Amino acid sequence: MQTLVDHHGRSFPYLRLSLTEACNYRCTYCLPDGYQVNGHPSFLTLAEIGRLVCGFAALGMSKIRLTGGEPSLRKDLPAIIAAVAAVPGIRRIALTTNGCRLPRLVRGWREAGLTALNVSLDSLDAARYLDITGHDRFAEVTEGIEHALELGFEAVKINAVLLRGRNDDELPAWLDYLRGRDVALRFIELMRTGENGEFFERHHVRAEGLQRQLLADGWMLRPRAADAGPALEYAHPDYRGRIGVIAPYARDFCAGCNRLRVTARGDLRLCLFGNFGISLRPLLQSDDDHHALVAHIATQLGLKAAGHGLHQGLTGITPHLASIGG
Repeated sequence: MQTLVDHHGRSFPYLRLSLTEACNYRCTYCLPDGYQVNGHPSFLTLAEIGRLVCGFAALGMSKIRLTGGEPSLRKDLPAIIAAVAAVPGIRRIALTTNGCRLPRLVRGWREAGLTALNVSLDSLDAARYLDITGHDRFAEVTEGIEHALELGFEAVKINAVLLRGRNDDELPAWLDYLRGRDVALRFIELMRTGENGEFFERHHVRAEGLQRQLLADGWMLRPRAADAGPALEYAHPDYRGRIGVIAPYARDFCAGCNRLRVTARGDLRLCLFGNFGISLRPLLQSDDDHHALVAHIATQLGLKAAGHGLHQGLTGITPHLASIGG
């Protein structure tokens, strides 16, 4: 089996695959005006997704994260999960969701083969949650998380984007929440995109301060698995849950990059904030193109840069995070 290694010595066992650009939320940091339909979007079909994952699995990919937009908007999501789970070599299938459909659908996803779940929950205060997301669904999401914790997932994680003046004072509440729950909380530093410049200037808070506070309070950094996401994860003997911090503006953040992305329209993105996409869709129309697909993917790693340009204010062609499952 071939493996994906770039010119900087980084290997890539982890693929983030967007299933749709559509989202039913209006999160202030991502899609404050909601999802805007542009023409008649044609997202990857079930058959195309199957061929795509087979191609990446042939190159050593073992972990697939299904993202959006909001992936639960796809009615064929259970079939997609099952198709990915059936690909030889794929050992972990994760899903990132806003959680609004968890109470009704999460059991079906688990039975289809989903092994890990990430749920967006930017606040433990229902009023703040409404203010940030534009939807009054806090009760449904938190109920869904509790349900998911009973289904035997390898991991259940919660994503919270750090926002100055909106939720950056909630660490005490989160600590109470984590004390007795086997869940990993991910604090994500707000990233600048092509469309959120003004919002970023008002609400960006560096994650480094949070990391210093955790260490001062006795939280200990855990070893990072080869196929782990970008979070640095901390544990504390007094808490069942863990805390992860994703700090894209930290020095050497990109040195540990181990993931590639494919958009809902079939474009390979070597970096979330890259300046170009590479269309794979023409090679997803027939099983006969498998070897050509594998070769095409493998040759693109030479174009992957050592790091993003966020420190210089360069956001590439990413208008908002929902467009690429950020």
